[in-house]
Amino acid sequence: MRGPMTASLFTRILLPILAVLPLSVHGAEASFIVDATSGHVLDAENSNRKLQVGSLTKIATAMVVLDWMDVSKQDLNTLATVPPSAGALRGGNDAGLLAGDRVTLRDLLYAALLQSDNIAAQTLADYVGQRIASSGSSAGEADPVTLFVAQMNALARRLHMDRTLFLNPHGLDSLERKLPYSTASDMGRLTRYAMSKPAFRFFVSQKERRIVIAHEMGNPTEYLLKNTNELLGINAIDGVKTGQTQRAGGCVILSSARLPEARQEGATFVVTPRRVIVVVLGSSDRFAEGGQLLNRGWQLYDAWAAAGRQLNKNDLL
Repeated sequence: MRGPMTASLFTRILLPILAVLPLSVHGAEASFIVDATSGHVLDAENSNRKLQVGSLTKIATAMVVLDWMDVSKQDLNTLATVPPSAGALRGGNDAGLLAGDRVTLRDLLYAALLQSDNIAAQTLADYVGQRIASSGSSAGEADPVTLFVAQMNALARRLHMDRTLFLNPHGLDSLERKLPYSTASDMGRLTRYAMSKPAFRFFVSQKERRIVIAHEMGNPTEYLLKNTNELLGINAIDGVKTGQTQRAGGCVILSSARLPEARQEGATFVVTPRRVIVVVLGSSDRFAEGGQLLNRGWQLYDAWAAAGRQLNKNDLL
């Protein structure tokens, strides 16, 4: 059953539109569409079903890093060293990072978010986890990555992602004794939070980025990262992240923004940002389905806006 709708005028406007909207043909296991500004749920299908989400996990990784940097006043140009534990994480999106290499936190965030590099995510977790351990706030926990993942789950709890469990910073689901999981609606909550931060929005909006890797031996080398989001720049899409493992299938989260809407209410001008977030989990064609659901989302958004943007607590994220 598709997502919640309010009655009265909104329903009367919306039903004729729904009759002509194309539904998904690729059969994602779950999907979710939300207005980023208000949290109004525009559409949902199996959105509370626990599933593996692959590298969408790296959104949480990036937000723990960025939130920690805001508090600690850490510089993005600070160098972090790739730990030995990263050696077991080679994959198809590698930027060629090796244990002992040194890379700035900024470039590691680019590598993790644009090209979904697992080693970059592990390095970020190791670096921040060490600082958490040295602060004395997590005595008894020796492994810095474990400390970092605890912060990822703390963030999930703070955002009321009640059906989410992170087990690592990269999203691989074949290395743990149990499976990490989340839901389409929980990932919508996380993305709504992440896209409220200008730094995160800037990172995920880049189609490519050249990073510098300082090696233990030899001269530094450059690597050109390519964003794995094939829809970036189409239909005002300015993010967010892809993910894929054998268990998770094809996953993608899209964000699309239009110019804010300005209207006059009496003597006051009201400016409303317009951004729609789409979450697709377990799709056989994530980009085709994501693009289709985004078109649907904007049509539903326009109908909702035309009806006065009524908010129902049962329809809020």
